[in-house]
Formats: sequence, C-alpha cells, structure tokens
Amino acid sequence: MWRKLWNSSGWKVLCCNVITALALNLFLEWMERKSIKEVLAFINERTYVFLFNAAILFMFLSIVLLVRKKIFVYTVITACWILIGLTNGIVLNGRKTPFTAVDLTVAKSILPVLNSYLELWQIVMLVILMVAAVIFLVCLCLYSPSSGESFNRRVNVLLELVLLVAFGIFAYVGVGKGQLISKFDNPINGYKDYGVAYGFCVTALDTGIDRPINYSRDRVNKLKNKMADLLSEEEAEENAEDSREPNIIFIQLESFFDLSQVKNLDISEDPIPFFHQLQENTTSGRLRVPVYGAGTINTEFEVITGMSTAYFGTGEYPYRSVLQKKTCESIAYWLKDLSYESTVIHNNNASFYDRYKVFSNLGFDNFITIENMKVKSWTEAGWAKDAVLTDYILDTMEETAEKDIIYTISVQGHGDYPTSSQEGSEIQVTGEGYSESYLNQVTYYANQIHEMDAFLEDLIGKLENCGEDTMVIAYGDHLPGLDFETDDLKEGNKYETPYFIWDNFGYNSSHKKEESENLKAWDLASKVLSQVNIHSGVINQFHQTMKGTRNEGKNLKLLQYDMLYGADFSHEGEEELEPTTLCYSLKPVEVTKVKEDDGKYLLLGENFNEYSRVYINGILTNSTLKSDKVLEIKASALKDGDEITIHQVSKTNNNITLNKSEVFTFDLSQAEPLYRDDSWQKAEIDDENIDISSEK
Repeated sequence: MWRKLWNSSGWKVLCCNVITALALNLFLEWMERKSIKEVLAFINERTYVFLFNAAILFMFLSIVLLVRKKIFVYTVITACWILIGLTNGIVLNGRKTPFTAVDLTVAKSILPVLNSYLELWQIVMLVILMVAAVIFLVCLCLYSPSSGESFNRRVNVLLELVLLVAFGIFAYVGVGKGQLISKFDNPINGYKDYGVAYGFCVTALDTGIDRPINYSRDRVNKLKNKMADLLSEEEAEENAEDSREPNIIFIQLESFFDLSQVKNLDISEDPIPFFHQLQENTTSGRLRVPVYGAGTINTEFEVITGMSTAYFGTGEYPYRSVLQKKTCESIAYWLKDLSYESTVIHNNNASFYDRYKVFSNLGFDNFITIENMKVKSWTEAGWAKDAVLTDYILDTMEETAEKDIIYTISVQGHGDYPTSSQEGSEIQVTGEGYSESYLNQVTYYANQIHEMDAFLEDLIGKLENCGEDTMVIAYGDHLPGLDFETDDLKEGNKYETPYFIWDNFGYNSSHKKEESENLKAWDLASKVLSQVNIHSGVINQFHQTMKGTRNEGKNLKLLQYDMLYGADFSHEGEEELEPTTLCYSLKPVEVTKVKEDDGKYLLLGENFNEYSRVYINGILTNSTLKSDKVLEIKASALKDGDEITIHQVSKTNNNITLNKSEVFTFDLSQAEPLYRDDSWQKAEIDDENIDISSEK
C-alpha cells in the first residue's frame, strides 16, 4: 500500500497543487491590497498566516485526487478562486468592505441595480464572458481526458486523509499560538490581517450566534427579573408630563455623512446647513454603526431590533439568514400593544436584500416601495431622489387612523459616484493631493447630500404644525464609499455617522444638553422611546435599564441567542410573535372603467406606474402605460365578461406580485368610445380631464 502511495501519480498532482496554491494566494492578496509592496510586507510579517492561506487553497485543489476528470475539476476550482479574487478587487473599488461568502446570498438583489455600478458595455461584456465561460466548462467536462488504469481511488483517498490530518494539525498549531482566530469582528481588518482565503472561508462557516455559556431558563428569568425591578424604579421617577404616544419617524439616510469633518477638503458652501442647524438646537451626536462604506441592512437591523450584529457570524446579514423564516422583536412589535400602525417607506425596490420577506417577520404592517411610487427625479447614478419620500410619509400619516411608527429608508446618497466632471454643480469641492476624478466623486456626493438635507428641511417644515405629536430621528447608515479613513477625520472614527432627534412638542430642544450623546445604533430606538416613557418589548426594556452595566454585552448576547436560536424563554407564557401580511400601497391600484379608442382599449383608474401589469382572466396581457390613470391594451385581448386585475410587480422580478387591484369585470356595452382632440394631449372622459401623454 505505501509503495503504491509513494509511486502514485498523485504526487505529481500535489507538486502542481503547491505551485498553484502559492500563485493563487499571491493573486488574492494582490487584489486585496493593490500593492506588491504591501503583499510582500504581509508575507514577511505574517508568514505563518500566508502559508496557512496557501494550505487552504492547496486543500481545495487536492479534491482532484478523488476524481478522474482532473483537468476539468482543477480548472473549476482554480477559476472559482480567481473569480473570488477579481470580485473582491472590484468590490473594494466600490465599497470599503471586502467580498464575503455572505455576498453570494444577496447576488440576486444586486443584479437589478447593476447599471448603477457598471456601464452598459461593461454589463454586455460581463454577460458575454459568463456565457463563454459556461460553454467552455461544458466542453471541458465533455472532452477533457479522464484518468484510466493509473487512477487508484483507495490510494488517493488515503492520501487525501493524510493531507486532512496534516492540515488539521497546521490549523491547531496556528490557533494555539495565536496566529489564527476563529472569528473576527469585521471583514475589513480580518482580510488584511488573516488573508483573503482564510477570511472568505471564515465568512462562509461562521454564521449565527454562538450558544452562551450556561444558557438556561433560569439565567434568562434572572435577567428579566432584574430588568423588571430596575424598570419599576425608573417608572417611579418619571415625569408624567413627558408621557406621550407620538408619531415616530425614522429617516435612515443612505451614506449620509458630514463632509466638513474631513481634513484637507475645501467645500464652496455647507452641504447640510439644515442638519447642522438641528444639531445645534436639538438632541444630536454621533451614531456608532456596524458597517463602513456598505452594508446598510446591518445598521437597519440594529436600529429596528435593538440587537447587535457583532454577535452574529463574521460579515453575516441577519436579513439573509435567520430572519428569512424567524420572527424577531422589533420596534414595530414593541408598539403594537399601543395600537401603532407600522410602515416602512423605501424609494428603492421591495426585494432588495429580501426586505419584502424580512419586514413581515419584523412585524411591519405596510411596506411602500418604488413599485408603488411616482418617482419623477433620479440621480446621475440612477437612484431615486429622496424628495419623493416626503409625500409618502405625509400620506401615511393621513391615511392611517392609528398613531404611526414610520421607518424611512433613503437611497439618494448611494454610490457608485460618477468620476465625470461636475462643473455645473451648485457645490464644488477641491483639495490638494486628490485626483480630479476623485474630487469629481466627492463633488457629486456633496451635491446629493445637499439635496437630502433640503428633503429633511421640507419634511420637518411640514411636520412642525401637522397637528399631531411627532418625532423625527435622522441618521446616516454608514460612511460613503469614498475611502475616508479615521485618520482623515477631524473627530470620531469611520464607523460613526451623525444623528439628531427632533420633535414638534419641544422635548428635544428643551432637553438638548442632557439628552445629546454618542450612541450605538442598537440603542437609538430605545433612547427615543424612553423620552416619551414607552417601555414595551424585552430588548427595549433591556437597553432602558441595563445600559452601561458591567455585563451589558454578555446579557444582550444572551437575549439575542434566546430569541433567535434558543428556546425563547424571554417570551415564555406570552403569545408567539406572528409574521404580518404586508400591505404595499395605502392608495391601492384600481380599474374604474374601460374606454374604446381606435382599435384599442384604455383601462382608466388610479395609481398605475411602470410596474403595473394587466392580467385578464389570470393571464398576463401586454399593456402600455399612458399615465398614472391610463393603461392601454389591444382590443383583441378583451371580450365581454372578462375579469381584469392590475398587478404591481417587483422591479427585480415580474413573477413577484406585491399587490393587486380588485377584479374589474368588463362589460362590452359600457365601453364607450373615447373622444379626444387631434393633439392627443388631453382626453375628456365623463367630464374628467385625464392627461395621457403619448407619441401617437
């Protein structure tokens, strides 16, 4: 056996694997660091780690020992790692966090907005390359040589086991000597310190929350009892005059950041004067967020749930893991007992990051997205401008009978930022030592946050005298992807964004001095609720009673594990949280009548847009949008007695229906002809003036 092992052709394969693994490792590190000098410094300072990364790649390549189609498998494995390296390099150009295994789970969400990051020709080339790669691999699989009599499976399996044992010893020694760690706090530092191959594997394997030591019903109950005692003490000291149940509006501003905090940048005027005004006059500070340059949904998760993403796996998105099928405490659930109606408003598509699934498990009632909006203004980068959000926030407050908790997710500040000239822009940014293309990006960004600031001013101006107690909490979700590092900032660090809390009843202006502080994202909602003496929800009570205590972090992890992965002792004896059925439009789409026009039918109604699809008797029918009140179909598609339904479909997938109209039954006898003037600009129908623009 050992002679066969020694003489096996597998040794030739292993020698080839060693060379390929080292070459791949160098390539991965070069794409991560973009500098040969930094790669060499990494090899010199972290030799053990570099070799361990090579060993990881070597073990992947050693799979070829177990198959006959060695060339094919070898090519696939090598190509996958090359693709990981290339993707990581590209991703780091657009955001600051590296490419992780978790990103593979959100790939389908990225595809619809790919045109915001790549030019059309680049997308076309990418598609051509992908098709060519698939064809190449199929041909390689069919026609590549296969090992014949020289292939000895038993010998190769034994050799593979020996390699696995050796690799295990290598890893054990590395962990024992502190050269390797099984979990790192953030992927940015993890990839830099421990290598790309190791970092990518950690993000693939490290998921969920580790079971706390001594996790038990007794430990959870002791913590809850302590919280109850402290809460009773706090309630006894509260000022009854501060007790309110106001509308609460969160504004999560995409990539919003104070550019005046960056050293060596000269800005022609203050991009966010209104935000600065509120910082001076109301509760404000810096918000510690869990991500940098990207990863909006993890900041979002922390604010909505009061939970920390630090206890999850490295680079994990809870939206893409546990919250896919599990309900979770949130500010929406906390306020249900107080008869609040909860709404998320987002000027992007509903399926991005699977929000259309997750918000149901977070207890929200409504989810208003771009699929049910009338967006008139877009950024150069292809994102809807935030001014559109104002009407939907105000409409929500008007349409709902109950008090409102509204979580607004902005998108205007999103990258990728154009490098083209911004000469005509209102605000200009200059600075020594920066390239022209980089200053163009910062100038573009400055003008976007200037418009976002104007959106806030307009919204708060309208809320100030709205007749209902209302609070607005605005903050940035993370720094923009513009390479700002902590050393570039005048104060704070790259994981901090500005926030303010405003209200129209005077609390945060009169209590600015004592309420202003720097916060962590997961503490923000509880701080807001404590200002109006609202204490519902276990996680909310935890933050309001245990903040700053010695074991705050351990106890928060205990509750998170218990609720999401454990037996949920936290809610023992209570009704289980049930997922909600999301409503996607407070002003539903509807068909009110049908008119005949020159061999076509016009469906007249309300709230149509580019995501409206006509279904006749349950079958999709071609249609043309004429206005928000008119859809056009061929006359041959419709006959007497047919049932018409309008589906509002996902921007990313026409097969996903978010909401639909009531059934309208077509009556041929009532399909009166349309009377219109020769210009085809306006049509008078039953004394209603409906604007229907057309090229006809």
